[in-house]
Amino acid sequence: MNSPWIVLKFGGTSVSTAGNWHNIARILHARLEEGLRPVMVHSALSGVTDLLESLLVEAQGGQYQPLLQKIEARHRALAQELGVIAGRELQVHLDDLGQIAAGVALVGEVSDRMRARVMAAGEIMATVLGALYLRSQGLEVSWIDARTVLLADTRRGAHARADVLSAICDFAPDPELERRLHGPGHEQRNLVVLTQGFIAGDEDGNTVLLGRGGSDTSAAYLAAKLSARRLEIWTDVPGMFSANPHLTPTARLLKILDYDEAQEIASNGAKVLHPRCLLPVRQYGIPLHVFATQMPDYPGTVITRNAGEGAAQVKAIAIKSGITLISMESPGMWHQVGFLADAFQVFKEHGLSVDLVSTSETNVTVSLDPGANALDVGIVEELVANLERLCRVQVIGPCASLSLVGRNIRAILHKLGGALELFEEQKIYLVSQAANDLNFTFVIDEKQGERLVHQLHDLLIRASANDQVLGPTWEQLHAPPEENTTRRAAQPWWQQQREQLLQIASTRPAAFVYDTGTLLSRVSELRAMRSIDRVLYAMKANSHPQILQRVTAAGAGLECVSRGELERALTAGARDILFTPNFAPREEYAFAYESGAVVTLDNLHPLREWPDIFRGREVFVRVDTGRGRGHHEHVRTAGAYSKFGIPLAELEELGQLALAAGASIVGLHAHPGSGIFDIHSWAETFAQLSGLRQQFPQVRTLNIGGGLAVPERPGQLPVDLRALDAVLLDARSRHPDCKVWMEPGRYIAAEMGVLLARVTQLKGKGEVRYIGVATGMNSLIRPALYGAHHEIVNLTRLDEPAHATFNIVGPICETGDQLGADRLLPITHEGDILLIANAGAYGHAMSSNYNLRAPAEEILI
Repeated sequence: MNSPWIVLKFGGTSVSTAGNWHNIARILHARLEEGLRPVMVHSALSGVTDLLESLLVEAQGGQYQPLLQKIEARHRALAQELGVIAGRELQVHLDDLGQIAAGVALVGEVSDRMRARVMAAGEIMATVLGALYLRSQGLEVSWIDARTVLLADTRRGAHARADVLSAICDFAPDPELERRLHGPGHEQRNLVVLTQGFIAGDEDGNTVLLGRGGSDTSAAYLAAKLSARRLEIWTDVPGMFSANPHLTPTARLLKILDYDEAQEIASNGAKVLHPRCLLPVRQYGIPLHVFATQMPDYPGTVITRNAGEGAAQVKAIAIKSGITLISMESPGMWHQVGFLADAFQVFKEHGLSVDLVSTSETNVTVSLDPGANALDVGIVEELVANLERLCRVQVIGPCASLSLVGRNIRAILHKLGGALELFEEQKIYLVSQAANDLNFTFVIDEKQGERLVHQLHDLLIRASANDQVLGPTWEQLHAPPEENTTRRAAQPWWQQQREQLLQIASTRPAAFVYDTGTLLSRVSELRAMRSIDRVLYAMKANSHPQILQRVTAAGAGLECVSRGELERALTAGARDILFTPNFAPREEYAFAYESGAVVTLDNLHPLREWPDIFRGREVFVRVDTGRGRGHHEHVRTAGAYSKFGIPLAELEELGQLALAAGASIVGLHAHPGSGIFDIHSWAETFAQLSGLRQQFPQVRTLNIGGGLAVPERPGQLPVDLRALDAVLLDARSRHPDCKVWMEPGRYIAAEMGVLLARVTQLKGKGEVRYIGVATGMNSLIRPALYGAHHEIVNLTRLDEPAHATFNIVGPICETGDQLGADRLLPITHEGDILLIANAGAYGHAMSSNYNLRAPAEEILI
């Protein structure tokens, strides 16, 4: 569009501080310098709308003066902070507010018309202050009363109340409004038109409201009426994100969205945009930009037509709380013509809007969104009473609707298996797949919502190289520069030993460096748990001989999975060795028994085909509990699609084979997966295994596996070992005669190790920048294999501010040779040393000589 008009909406947080107003003035000057004509729409000061609501409540009892004084003090304090004198311009509105409150006190009740006038005062007074400040900054300001430019449609009848408190306005292009704003006195080049959000007028000149969040809608109406070049929504976050960034710090900026995608995200719980604001701009093809007032130079989100490539992708995890479900059940509804019409007529008569609908032959369940309905107890009780004339009714709540939002969701349902497993233990009341193929929604207990958002986001929101939609994380955008270089409140060991690491890296292209102190600290933490009788280090994580020696000297045993590991464990002097092979040949079981190791079976084949090996022997059994856990499908080690463990259905046959072979089953073992933060996972494993002791009465040891997660991203907390210890002690109290073993690997080894790699080359391809380093997936394959996240810093320039995002790649001839994507780093040069953290486990142990490039060497310090 070539229109000179641009509409900018600033929310309550944006207009409540002098610092933000300084940015607002700078933004408006910039738009004027572009040759645009800005129309600024802004909200009441943050919190004032709630104060006005309280004022109305208190006024009915005559106790309104303290709140009136508080509202006045709030505005005068901001005026003082802005350096403006708010005289008669502000006082006239405060006086009017006082008169209305006195009138309410006199009659003891509040009409909808009175409520609208009071609530409008917040926007009116805020824009008075805004005009005064902008004029003090050299801008010409035309203050316009929004009630004279936005006319509400009148619906009357059953919707009379909505006409006043949640009005809808005409937004067709309005040449007369353009002429009015272009009229005499409005030709100045530096003119800003300033008006209010949230309020409008009706045909009789009365004040009406556009509903909570209506300032976005006001701005969209004006953008459409003026055929604006674009609409800018300025808020407290720099765009729309893949989840609520205040609750999920790893949420990613959504750089570009279609109108319909933004509508789904906004409608399903995102607070950045009010859903109603999208219809006007969509209808007239006006681009909508979302920016942060406190960070005006950040790129934000662009919402427009035909955004991106349209590929199937989950783009956001949205959640709405306070959902109420109405379940209607009647055996006769299956063949009853018009049942739904009759039921929905009842909702209509009560002015209630239905959101989600789920049907079966005898039941219809619908959801009511508190954002679209007044769901006080009285209204719901009346609704139920009327519906019970038609069917049996149940009210379910409070619930939360959790939505996977994106493009072509049906096309990727087969990829959501891991995500759907997260719902295995949740009560799901309703599932809905949107007709427009833009969301997949679950309605669950409200208290489970936040946790599931975090877990689903970690599983499903993955930015790829050169991703057109998913941008940097909230942490990367929002943290001060020094925090973006991965500073922590408690410095990791590699920051404390930076100089030594740089010296090591100066004489070699790449190296794994292991800190013995961190290694022993992790062993000590685990051995201090009173609920665990034996800690066995899963040596496949890192089988360096010196590490094994230190671990065994610290009192831990070793868990092995091959003859090679057994031999190395014996060489390290290990006294307690657990052998847990998988599809190993016959001779390895025989060798393990000869070596004095405890042997674990995870298949019936050895007992069935080689019973002589086990005759007179004790054996542990690995049980597949049927449920895998972990951060990636490749590390979930239970369930039908995992090769590990004996399924529950085969345990009866297992007992028969063991009896026939003369073997004694003395231990049960289960290991659901890796990367688990939920402490209750191990308690559940203990409970499942202990429940099998009746079937195997000789069992005296339960091995609850490992899988303790290691924090990988800023904001992630480690597994709370004290809480885990308490949970397991409680579980053990019901089985005091049973020993408990645990076999962590990565938890012990990961944080002790870093991978140092010298920068070899730098490259740019359009907006994508690459940093090449001297080693790659030949040394550390976890990012390519699991999509694993490892923190990456420029160790050479650790104290310099982050500058830009880079993809960190190695020299291997594979597209997957990427150690990290979109990492915020300082300006980097050839010869700098990058550090990849948490590389002590499954790094060198999984390395190769692919491309005939030797992996990084290992060094202990």
